[in-house]
Amino acid sequence: MTTARDTAGPPRPARTADDTDAPHRPVAVRPVVAVAAGVLATLLAFAGRYDYHADELYFRLLGERGPAWGYVDQPPLLPTLVHASRWLFGDTPWGVRLPAAICAAVIVVVCATIAAELGGGRRAQLLTAFCVGTSTLVLTFGHWVLTSSVDTAATCVVLLCATRALLRGDGRYWLVAGAVVGLALHAKFMVLLLPVCLLLGLLLVGPRSAFRDRRLYLGVGLALLIGAPNLVYQVLNDFPQLQMARALGELDGADNRAMFATNLLLQLGPLLTAVWLFGLYRLLSDRTWRPVRAIGVGYLVATAAALYIEGGRPDYTGGFLIALLIAGCVALDRWVGDRRLRQAPVALGLVLTTAFQVYLGLPVLPESSLARWQLASMQLESVGWQPLVDQVAQVYRQLPDAERDRAVVLAENFGQAGALDLYGEGRVPAVYSGHNELHAWGPPPESADVVISLGVDEELLRDDFVRCEVVARIDNGLAVENPEQGRVVSVCRGRTEPWSRSWPGYRHLGAYL
Repeated sequence: MTTARDTAGPPRPARTADDTDAPHRPVAVRPVVAVAAGVLATLLAFAGRYDYHADELYFRLLGERGPAWGYVDQPPLLPTLVHASRWLFGDTPWGVRLPAAICAAVIVVVCATIAAELGGGRRAQLLTAFCVGTSTLVLTFGHWVLTSSVDTAATCVVLLCATRALLRGDGRYWLVAGAVVGLALHAKFMVLLLPVCLLLGLLLVGPRSAFRDRRLYLGVGLALLIGAPNLVYQVLNDFPQLQMARALGELDGADNRAMFATNLLLQLGPLLTAVWLFGLYRLLSDRTWRPVRAIGVGYLVATAAALYIEGGRPDYTGGFLIALLIAGCVALDRWVGDRRLRQAPVALGLVLTTAFQVYLGLPVLPESSLARWQLASMQLESVGWQPLVDQVAQVYRQLPDAERDRAVVLAENFGQAGALDLYGEGRVPAVYSGHNELHAWGPPPESADVVISLGVDEELLRDDFVRCEVVARIDNGLAVENPEQGRVVSVCRGRTEPWSRSWPGYRHLGAYL
């Protein structure tokens, strides 16, 4: 008599840590959420250090004007989000930055979930959550409120949807991805880079069967429908985002391209750079990941686009980079397995790279140390705003009484304008600027014939005023060489042209400098 045991054939070998045929795994919810909570707590602990960054001051200033369909340099979501956060949590750096910290925690959870989709078990998911959450890229986007804070979180959700749609063959996730892209279009147009390059990757390496799923096209339509208000704004206003992209490329495109490799290395640090490169290799070569290898190809396409079209900034491909890091963490976990000789150096490397990235990504040092330890520009550009306003206020107080009622401040950039709005109430006159969206708010009144200029192009001033005299130079009191240190403060009198005629010449587009 035979039994089922006799006819079952030889037993299958037990699955090992190096087995690459593992299907998607369940998410280790509690430990992953614990890591995300730790990242959130760390970000909130540092959220109140230093002052606002110039971009945050700009978002705050735009938000005060109320909701808008769009702006010259960005969609409307971030200023609205900052304004709501100020109202809910207080007009402080901590209150403004809370949404960015929440976005970082969401990124950690979503990335660990993607690791589970790629077959990563509990340890691989925790490794992914830790590496992503402590990267300079995520710490930066999680500390300061930037357009990339929301954009990167949305990109990770789109990556999760694409991974599930391709690995599980479930086209419903294309609909979710489309809705997320549509919403993210109201924060940053760069979110389109990922789905466009991913579709190109699918065309190049497949699986091309994805194009036979009508839900893919419904997802594209959903993205366009939800993002339509902002797209219509672009059409009606002569595509200001294209003008902005062109201006950015002309201003610093060459420098960004020259520093592309260095900046790319700093985003994740040397060790995690090796991990994501390993992830790219395995994503393109692992037969289990064949349905999602378009992500790896998409990164190569996106990098080419960033270098030759979008000004050479590696953070534009940050979403793809995180996807490669996730794949690298899963592959690294399989390679290390239970081999202690491999575990020890990897663990030591993670500790060292975490310390380095926290040092770069968060304001851990006292402001007084910044002059000796020059860190990332984001940190240097988050100090010295109150001394700047104090010095402008002092110049205003020194004007003759008869001139104060006719005086205005002309700021060179939106950071200065935002700082003067925040700290200068009742101490400085009305502030105007030709930078980006602020130029559209209009020129000073024709009665304003005395101008306190803060770093404005001297050639413009010479053409429009009878005389200008330098009365001060900005000193942040920390000897920190940031963009505002040493700015010239001038007082100009005797306007030679009406503002209505001269104001177009003050318009300039670009990032904060």
